[in-house]
Parts: sequence; C-alpha cells; structure tokens
Amino acid sequence: MKVSIIIPAYNEKRTLENLVDQINRIRLALEKEIIVVDDGSSDSTRALVKALEERGAVTACLHEQNQGKGAAVRTGLKKASGDIILIQDADLEYDPADYPKLIQPIIEKKTRVVYGSRILGKNKASYLRFYYGGRFLSLLANLLYGIHITDEPTCYKVLDAQLMKNLQLESRGFEFCPEVTAKVSRMGEKIVEVPISYRPRSIREGKKIRWTDGLIAIWTLFRYRKWKPGKRLQAVGSRGDS
Repeated sequence: MKVSIIIPAYNEKRTLENLVDQINRIRLALEKEIIVVDDGSSDSTRALVKALEERGAVTACLHEQNQGKGAAVRTGLKKASGDIILIQDADLEYDPADYPKLIQPIIEKKTRVVYGSRILGKNKASYLRFYYGGRFLSLLANLLYGIHITDEPTCYKVLDAQLMKNLQLESRGFEFCPEVTAKVSRMGEKIVEVPISYRPRSIREGKKIRWTDGLIAIWTLFRYRKWKPGKRLQAVGSRGDS
C-alpha cells in the first residue's frame, strides 16, 4: 500500500523544507509519496518546490496563479497514485509524527475516513476566534449530518484514495474542508477521529484563514445537505490562499 501526502503551499518558504524533511524521516508501514502544490506563491516557495523535486524529495505541481486550498488539493489528487490520501498543511502547525495513528484505522479497514482532532489531543487552545469557530462548525456538522465529530475544520483529513476521488470535489478555497465532511457523511461513511498534536500560529506568523472563510464554511455545510454522488453544485467562490 501507499499513502499520498498532498501539501498545498502558498508563501510557505520558511517552513516547507523543514516539513518535507520531517515527513521523510517518518517511518510508516507503507510506501509514501509527497506531492507539493505551489499555489501561485509570490515569495520563493515555487523555486523551493522545484528544488525539492529535483533532489527527489517531492512531486511538484505548480499553479501560475493563486487558486485556493481546495483547488490545490484537487490538482494534487490528479497526481496521487497512493491507496490513501492524507492532506497536510505546509505551515508546521500539524505534526507528521501523527501519521502512523492517522492511517492505521484505514489500513485495518475500520473506516475509510480519519480526521485528526486537535480537541481530542487536548492541545493548547488556538486563538479564541479560531477555536470557537471550529467548535461551532463541528457542532453544526453534527446537527446537519447526524455525525459525531469534535474537529470539523482540522487539516488532517485522511481518506481512502478511491473514495476521495469519488467525492467530485468542487471547492477552490478553505471550504474544501466542510465539502469533504458533508459529502462523506452523505455517502454514509464513518468518520473516525484520532487525537493529534497542534501548534497554532497567529495571523502575524502567516495564518491565512479569515472570518469570512468561516461564513463560507457554514454556507457550504448547508448547501451540501441534499448532495448525492454524481450530483454537482456550482462551487462557491472564496478568497482561497492555501
């Protein structure tokens, strides 16, 4: 088996190489490939991604313009050859040391969907508006879809590759996360959560999500309530820096 690790990257020159090195040091019970999608970065991230590919550390995908996290993930999916898809942010808020426990439930065929929960990990709370925003989105997802999760907006979403590709993802920005949650729930998939570690960063340090992305996430959860496999909805446009 193989896990494809998709990393959307937008202006992450300070953390990306360190992240890739950390991932390559992780020992897993299966093969791994790292796919980095430079989402139209305006710093030197693009050159770094090319250099990492030249030394065989990653597979590179390059967007000429910034399109958003969802668009970057969709581009990465086209390159992915693994049996499992793992989404990794490039900013080092999430620790690759958690990979073994994230993929184990899928390897053991206990589920096809695993979320890494910062809440179950009992980490230091993120900045209040992000913490309470995430808790609200989780509650809303639970109410709308009859599920029981604690961390809907977590970066760590790990899915069976064929299932991920069958979701027919449409989102371009951060609403990618609630779209995945809504669609796997509508398909009757069980979401298993595992505790993860988390080191939040501030907007000053480079955090890109804004309160408007939260509003779009709420709307996304509502709009996919009656979604069925094979049905496409017009994607909501968002300011979608990866």
